[in-house]
Parts: sequence; C-alpha cells; structure tokens
Amino acid sequence: MQRTKIKELLTSIPLNNHVCVKGWVRTKRISKEVIFIMLNDGSTLHNLQIVVAPNKFSENILQEITTSASLTVWGTLVASQGGAQPIELQAETIELLGKSIDYPLQPKRHSLEFLREIAHLRFRTNTFSAVFRVRHAISYAIHQFFHEKGFVYLHTPIITAVDAEGAGDMFGVSTLDMAHVPKTPEGQVDFKKDFFGKKTSLTVSGQLEAEAAAFGLGEVYTFGPTFRAENSNTTRHLAEFWMIEPEMVFYDLADNMVLAETFLKYVIQFALENCKDDLEFLQKRELEARVGKQADDSFLPLLDRLDSILTYPFAHISYTEAIDILKASKANKEQKFAYPINEWGCDLQSEHERYLVEKHFKKPIIITNYPRDIKAFYMRQQEDNRTVAAMDVLFPGIGEIIGGSQREERLDKLMEAIQRMGMNPDVLQWYLDTRLFGTVPHSGFGLGLERLVQFVTGMENIRDVIPFPRTPGHAEF
Repeated sequence: MQRTKIKELLTSIPLNNHVCVKGWVRTKRISKEVIFIMLNDGSTLHNLQIVVAPNKFSENILQEITTSASLTVWGTLVASQGGAQPIELQAETIELLGKSIDYPLQPKRHSLEFLREIAHLRFRTNTFSAVFRVRHAISYAIHQFFHEKGFVYLHTPIITAVDAEGAGDMFGVSTLDMAHVPKTPEGQVDFKKDFFGKKTSLTVSGQLEAEAAAFGLGEVYTFGPTFRAENSNTTRHLAEFWMIEPEMVFYDLADNMVLAETFLKYVIQFALENCKDDLEFLQKRELEARVGKQADDSFLPLLDRLDSILTYPFAHISYTEAIDILKASKANKEQKFAYPINEWGCDLQSEHERYLVEKHFKKPIIITNYPRDIKAFYMRQQEDNRTVAAMDVLFPGIGEIIGGSQREERLDKLMEAIQRMGMNPDVLQWYLDTRLFGTVPHSGFGLGLERLVQFVTGMENIRDVIPFPRTPGHAEF
C-alpha cells in the first residue's frame, strides 16, 4: 500500500479508509487498555495520533517504540474519541523501521542555543520544522514572483576574481599547498601557480554578472549562496547566506523602489496564505517567550506585524532627512545611541535604522540618496556630486532588509568611482565593456533571504533560520 502523508490525512482523506503512514514517534503514552503514539512525518506541524491495542502486538516491538523511533503503520482512519485531534489511526500492523536509543531531544522545551549545538537534529522539533517550511514557502514565492514578472533566473559564479562591493571581506579560494606556498621574486604569493592562475575568492554578490546578463535579457535575477568574511558575531550576520538579486534595464531608482516594495508584500502575503499553521505556532511561541518581560506598547504579535506590512505603504525619506531626524531625536540628545549622530556623511548603524522604523515612522521605510563615500562604486552619482541614487529598505526588528541602487551607466563616472576607491580597472574590464556597447539606465537590489525569513518567522537570531549556520569560529556539520 502506498504511503499517505499526514498532512493529506488531516485535510482530505475521508474516515474509515485503510491507510499507510510512515514517520517518527514524537511521544508515546500508555494507559491501561491502549497505547497512544503521536507520529509526525515532517509534512505538517500537526501529529497523527496512532491508537494501539497492546494485545495485538508483541511486547518487544511495543518496547522499541520510543521517542524518535521510525515506524510504518497500517490501519483504519476513524474519528477521534478525544478532543485534541479530529481523527486518529487505529493501528492494525506496525513495522519498526529504525530504533532510537538515548535520543537527546525529549518532549520538553529546549533552548535555541542548545539546539544549535545539535543542528543536525533540530529539524525534528516543532519550532524548526515550522521555520524551515516557512523558508521553503518564501523561496518558492520568490521564484514565482519573478517568473510572473517575466524575469530570467540566472546562475552566477560562486568563485570569482572580482570584489563586487570593493570591501575586501572575502574568503579566498586556492589549491596551493599552504605549507609550501609559491612566492614571486617580490615575496608575494604567486597566484599564477594556483588553479585559476589568479587570486580568486568566494563571491559576495552575483550582481555584476547579473548586470551583464540584463543588458541582453532585460530583467534577470539571481538566487544563490554568497559569502562575507566579516568578523560580525551578531544576531543579524552570517558568513554564508542566500541572496536574491534582481537586475533590470530601463529601471530608474523610483522603478526600483516600487519593485522592491511589491516584491516584499507579495512574498509575505504568500507566506500568510500558505503557512497559516506554522505561523500561528511561531506566534504562540513568541508570545509565551514574552511572558514576564517588560511590556512594550509598540509590540505587535507576529501575524499582526506581517499584516501591517501589507496594509500600509512604505515611508520614503532621503538620507539627509534621516540624519536630521536622528540628530534631533531624544535618544541621540541623551547619548543613548552607541554611535552618536553628529554630522552628515556617517554610515547608519542598526540602532539608527531600527529607531527610524520602530520609534519614528512605526512602519517600513525606504531611505534614498546616500553619501557617495559610504556606498559601492557601481551606484549612480547624483548631480550634487556627493550622493548616489541608492536605496535601503528597513523593516522593524531587522533594520536593513534590502539594499539597492540605480547603477552607474556612464562609463566616465564609473571609471572615476573605481579610481577613487583604489580598485583595479583591469579586473573589471569585462564589466566596463557593458557601458561601451549600448549603455542604458538600469537598477537592481539585493535581499538577504535569511533576514526576510527571520522577519516572517519572528525568530530573534539569524542562525535559527538557516539549516547549518556559518559564523566566526563555527563551521560544524
């Protein structure tokens, strides 16, 4: 008999059907005349109750049915006698697929820190099974959104010789023998002896390659892993994460902002419509964690927060307006910011972004026209010669969730920016070529998947929304 997933049983299979289910034991409860087994197969947050008459089965198999043991169960689907679940399965045949001995996750609440230490097992908990089903739905919605908009999905290189951000925080890729590194006469590493014949790294972005593709395909997007070697041990940073990066020709900054807001609302709407049970569970978990904590009048439960993103248009302000608001804020005047705002030109920190979103506007905002000197070389210079046509989308609880810009399409301005930042134009010649042969205005942005998943699930630490986090000092599993 073919296996039926528990999610399907709970939603569409009529009673009195003979079915076969497979899964892992979450709990086993023994009463005088019957044994109740809660079985889960990962297809849904909900368990299926298996009702076992002990006299029908050997004592050996009943003893081996412990937490996390895997089973195949054949039986009849009936209405539940209790009120906790609508249906249950009366077991007729049970096959033990895999024993479970000394299973470390007992049916109680475990700390997220402990679960990170056994990340290979945390998928079996309610919290993480819910998180990763939501992550899947968000990923699916991202592809669906761009497909419906006519974008072409592009796979850009993971190994690159180009630093797209000009920041230098990249992981090197090499096959050289680290114990006997070849050197040039000047004493430098001789990368000509390396696999690619030059210095290469893991990519920080697929943007530059996506720009080149957009000049022939019109509208493209990448969705893949990216790597940053920043020593940032925070709840918002990972060394390896997934990025979505659309690039669109004939888009100016205003078009870019419209696409970004439409995109975020589409994906969040999809999650609300398709992950109702998981999001309700995560909301309940979040509310329970707040019991006993100081009340916060600005706090909204998870589902209300997500609904609010869909309800209201994002606020739009310039960087200059943001600085004026922050300088005049009570938090700044009373020196409550770790990084005080004293003058125009400073980079906004997470505390500043969250103040603007959570305290001042109380909804998502898009900040535009940042100082040229704190942004990447490829952003279009404005006529004032001190700002660029950049945009950052800020969300409550997260801060920056999207960063983007209108790209610099003018070759002379692009060369000027490269030289100003001390970058090597020879390495970027292929990129510069795109401005030689029919340059056009174009724009794009980058969204870190994990930050979006973090916002949608309400998880406080970004390490809890990626299967196996990579952070400074941690590369287990």
